[in-house]
Order: sequence, then structure tokens, then C-alpha cells
Amino acid sequence: MMLPSSETTDASASGTWTLGDLTVNRLGFGSMRLPQKGAAFADGTPRDRDRALHVLRRAVELGVNHIDTAAFYFSPLRSANELINSALAPYGDGLVITTKVGPGRDPSGAWTWATPEQLRGQVEENLRQLGRDHLDVVNLRLAPSQASASVAGHFGALAELRRAGLIRHLGVSNATPGQLAEARGIAPVVCVQNAYGLGSPADDHAFVRACGEQGIAFVPFFAIAGTGREEGASGAQDEAVLTVARDHGATPAQVRLAWTLHQGPHVLAIPGTGDPDHLAENVAAGALRLTAEDLALLALPAR
Repeated sequence: MMLPSSETTDASASGTWTLGDLTVNRLGFGSMRLPQKGAAFADGTPRDRDRALHVLRRAVELGVNHIDTAAFYFSPLRSANELINSALAPYGDGLVITTKVGPGRDPSGAWTWATPEQLRGQVEENLRQLGRDHLDVVNLRLAPSQASASVAGHFGALAELRRAGLIRHLGVSNATPGQLAEARGIAPVVCVQNAYGLGSPADDHAFVRACGEQGIAFVPFFAIAGTGREEGASGAQDEAVLTVARDHGATPAQVRLAWTLHQGPHVLAIPGTGDPDHLAENVAAGALRLTAEDLALLALPAR
């Protein structure tokens, strides 16, 4: 099947999933790359403000109703949350904005990690920047060094804020299966947001399947960038990806997104870009249906 034109495809072609009581199209948008050009969190060239606002408005026009952000997504001149507020407020019914807390950055850009007591301040910072009276979904983002740490203190603090009405639903990010289980013992978890994509190790695939069995959305980041992470995707592509792309008249990035969505109906995608043409291509990937032969060819070894 050849991929339909990006000019005629919107995010509804990807199907839907429900985050608690919030229904979203499975192809969403990640705002990490909006504040600057080049690598995220680097002192790169600030993104043109009007162009960034246009990308956000165009995303909504294309049916995107799930936007991922964070208060620590900022460059010296641009803030993702402020851009979202300026472009999209007053927010339309059905638009779900997901954010994350745990990490923080001071005005110089230096990283900090919140204590449980400091999480309320981070939640309130997101509320102010986004112009909201509550947050739809808040993920507790964990550091790589916290892979064996208990999440009870931090997740318990967020559960209190949920009971207070500041947060509607909770998720975890960069979490292990054990941390997910611990969090679920404290409050409902609607999503897991971890790095995942083609070439991920077997344990990651098993975790994705386990989330589906529990009715929890799995929202991978770096699905396109892969090992490039914050730097973005490299120019090099696996031959299997290129072959499938040629067969479908698609780009390698679209193939990677389509593969991600094929991992289960509970798997969402949040590719980010500051380019309106790339945005349309990413959204169109939600309509790309891979064959069994394609999926077998794309069973890349873990790296």
C-alpha cells in the first residue's frame, strides 16, 4: 500500500486510545524541539517564533489532539509551554496536553531534580505557563540513575495533587516495570513514557506488551531519533528501513513511526518538529499500514 498524500491525511487515521477518560488520536505531537533549532537543551539558534506558532496551529488543524510538553523545554529565548499557550489558548475541547515533572532547569539551564515536596511548585509552574486550572496528564519523569529507586514519595505527592484537582491523570516516564507496579499501587497510571523504537532490546518490547495487557498507554520518545536522542536522527538509515520506505513511497521517519504504532493499539507516538512540512509527513505516517513481510524485515537487532 502506498502512503496517502500528507496533504490529505490527518491524525485520526492513526486510530484512538483513551488516557483515563480522555480520548486522543494515537499520532500526537512532542514539543521538545520547538524552542530551538538543533539538539534539544543545547544553546542553539532559537526557533522563529511565528514559525513555531504556525506548527502548533497546523498540528491541531491536522487532527492532533495530544501534545506532549514540559516546563523544562526551553531555550534562552523560547519556552515550549509559552508557545503552546500563545498558539492554542483558549484550548479547544478534546485537546489533551501532557506534561512531566521531576526534572527542572534553573534560568541558566542547569538541571535540578525535585524532591517530593517540590513537585507542587513544578505542577503550578506548568499551570501558569500553559494558562490552565488543571493539567490533563502529568508524568513523573525519573532519572536513569533512579532505575532501582522507589517512586513512592514522588508519586504519592502527585497523587495528592490529583486528589486536590490540579491533575486529572498520572503517568510515569523513564520507568521500569517494578516502578510502574509500585506507582499503580498508589494511584491509577494511564501511560508510560519511555525511550523506545526500532532496535530496542527484548526487555523493552516485553514492557510495551505488558503495558497493553494492563490497559496502559505506552508513549515512546525518540521513536525517530533512536540512539541520536536529543541530537535528533542521524542521516544513516538501516537498509531494511530504506527498503520498506521505497516500497510504500514513504520516508524512513514515516516507516519508523508506522512501526511504532504497529506495536499495539495502546502505543501512541509523539514526534516533534519545528518544520510544517515534516509535521504533515509525521501525521501522515498514521495512515501507513505495514505488511507482515515489512514487519519481519524491520525486526532489527537490538543496539
